Amino acid sequence: MSKRKKRMFLYAGLFVAVAGSLKIFHDTNVFKVNHIKIKTEKLTNQASLKILQLSDIHNKIFGKDNKLLIDEIKSLHPDIIVLTGDLIDRKTTDFTAMFDLVEQLQSINDQIFFVSGNHEWGNEKTVEIFTGLVARDIHMLDNTSRTIEVDENVIQLAGVADYATEHDDLSAAMFHTQDENYTVLLSHVPDITHHLANEPIDLILSGHTHGGQIRVPFIGALVAPGQGYLPALDKGLYQWSDDKYLHVDSGLGTTWLPIRFLNQSQMTMITIEGK
Repeated sequence: MSKRKKRMFLYAGLFVAVAGSLKIFHDTNVFKVNHIKIKTEKLTNQASLKILQLSDIHNKIFGKDNKLLIDEIKSLHPDIIVLTGDLIDRKTTDFTAMFDLVEQLQSINDQIFFVSGNHEWGNEKTVEIFTGLVARDIHMLDNTSRTIEVDENVIQLAGVADYATEHDDLSAAMFHTQDENYTVLLSHVPDITHHLANEPIDLILSGHTHGGQIRVPFIGALVAPGQGYLPALDKGLYQWSDDKYLHVDSGLGTTWLPIRFLNQSQMTMITIEGK
C-alpha cells in the first residue's frame, strides 16, 4: 500500500473516531424532548392531558443543579409528571442530587407520581429512598392507583412496583379501577405487557431498557435487560392491542457503561386527547 493511501486511511480513521466521540458526548449529555400524541374515545372531544415522563435518570445531572432540565420542564407546562423508576443507581449512597431534583420538580408541579425500578430495590438504602420521596410529597404508586379529573373526565393512574425484582402486584394496582375510565399503568419494566391481555389498561408507560444505550443503524438495540439480545420492546410507542399502547422511554441516564450512542438522552411528553 502506498504512503498516500495509508495517510488517507489514517485520516479517515481519525475522522470516524472524532465524529463518533462527539456523537457519544452529545447523546449522553444533551437531552431532547420526545413528543407523543394519543387519541381515545374514553375522553370527551375537547379533553386533553399532558403527561411528562422521566425515566432511568440514574443520578444524571444536566447543567449546574439540573438547571437545563428544570428550565425545559417549566416551559412544557405538563399537567402531571410521572417518574418510572431508577432515579438512582443501585450503588448510590448519597441521594442529595436526586432529592434536590425531586424538590425542584415539586416546585413546578405538585402532581408527581412515582413507581420503583430495579435499582431502587437493589440499593442498600431502599427504605431511605422511598421515605425521602414521600416526605417530599411524591405520590408513590407502587401496587396502587389514584384518579385525577381532566375536563370532567376521570383518568385512572395505576402503578406496579418493579416487575424485574418481583415486587409487582398487578391485582392490587388494578383493584379500584373501572373499565369505562381511561387507565394509565406505570411499570418500570415493559415486559409486564405479556400478562395484561385481559386488563382494562389503555396506556402503559415504562422504561428500564435505556433503548439499549448503544444502538446500531437499521437494527436498534443489541441487548436490553430482561429481554436479552435484539429486544422486541426496546424503545418507542407500541400498539399492543386495539386502542391500547405501550411507551418504552429510553430515559435520561446511563448505567454500566456511562455512554449513549445513536440514542440521545430524552424525556417524553405524552398528550392524551379525546376523539
